[in-house]
Amino acid sequence: MNRTKGDEEEYWNSSKFKAFTFDDEDDELSQLKESKRAVNSLRDFVDDDDDDDLERVSWSGEPVGSKTRPGSFQSLSDALSDTPAKSYAPELGRPKGEYRDYSNDWSPSDTVRRLRKGKACSLERFRSLQDKLQLLEEAVSMHDGNVITAVLIFLKRTLSKEILFRELEVRQVALRHLIHFLKEIGDQKLLLDLFRFLDRTEELALSHYQEHLNIQDPEKRKEFLKTCIGLPFSAEDSAHIQDHYTLLERQIIIEANDRHLESAGQTEIFRKHPRKASILNMPLVTTLFYSCFYHYTEAEGTFSSPVNLKKTFKIPDKQYVLTALAARAKLRAWHDVDALFTTKNWLGYTKKRAPIGFHRVVEILHKNSAPVQILQEYVNLVEDADTKLNLATKFKCHDVVIDTCRDLKDRQQLLAYRSKVDKGSAEEEKIDAILNSSQIRWKN
Repeated sequence: MNRTKGDEEEYWNSSKFKAFTFDDEDDELSQLKESKRAVNSLRDFVDDDDDDDLERVSWSGEPVGSKTRPGSFQSLSDALSDTPAKSYAPELGRPKGEYRDYSNDWSPSDTVRRLRKGKACSLERFRSLQDKLQLLEEAVSMHDGNVITAVLIFLKRTLSKEILFRELEVRQVALRHLIHFLKEIGDQKLLLDLFRFLDRTEELALSHYQEHLNIQDPEKRKEFLKTCIGLPFSAEDSAHIQDHYTLLERQIIIEANDRHLESAGQTEIFRKHPRKASILNMPLVTTLFYSCFYHYTEAEGTFSSPVNLKKTFKIPDKQYVLTALAARAKLRAWHDVDALFTTKNWLGYTKKRAPIGFHRVVEILHKNSAPVQILQEYVNLVEDADTKLNLATKFKCHDVVIDTCRDLKDRQQLLAYRSKVDKGSAEEEKIDAILNSSQIRWKN
């Protein structure tokens, strides 16, 4: 997509664009975040903290892309007007009202210094390729991201792309700035042309893949992703692209089927819990939660089966259990929660096991308003005594607190807890009976 001068000015004036810094790592593949986040980076479903945004700065110490020094230019047009900036100081010996344009006397070095100070000046006087390249080299030597990008915009407008690419190939700092700028303004066409010229095939593939973000129709997006599968990505990223395609393909099938079931009004789960949004283009962990919520009991052979999703996308046990627990607890399906943690050995004996830790199970159950009897059962399964006591106290699981204090032989803590239960309650009577027992050798 070709960008106008107005689009380029928006780059400078809008806060939505992140700035390039000299310290940025040249790691283009890190831009594949949507695919990785959607199908492989399975974040903790309960504790999902956002990373803090960091302000990036240039070597000069100023945030690149937003000039804050006194006298700085506020828009690209202020610094790069198409008409030469005039100096209106009258020259001796000239008739009154006749002025000289001093901008034509500015050298590339003078011009760059004026740009850095935020003063308006025209670059149009630099007509030869030699002058333009000298201007660029002066800008790079200043280590100022704003000035470099301003000069690059001028070169982009006044040079053929073949000459521009050829000259930037041997000027890596300027090249990185141009790549960053084209990404920020969304000039995919020129970016693809640049990567082809540089023979940077993996970045070319990545830029092609990113075009799927502009395709709204699910079927068209799916077909576009299919064309990305054979592109020259790394082995790891090729797997992400394949997963992204497979996930969307499956979401389209699930969405069509569930929309039909919901509109028919004959399926209880959709009647009791109408869908709030489409499943299309959702991340894998969201798709798994949806499947555990609406399709938990389906056979493994169906596309919407949680077990099928787990196997197809190699979802780790911890992530699967965490997501299934959140979905079934939200529905208050306590029998399913119990079955999720019950295992049998070869002799037929059952045992409770939680790959995420029973302390996490308790937190999620409480978050979903589980009855105290169920909470107490899972608090009791926490192995660490201090953690168990803290959770039991926090969620008012009185029996667990009392029994744990007894097992720890902690008379003082039991006495302190006695004041927290209702007077005349069964819990108070239980505490008194334990305190009066002669069979316990208290540690305090």
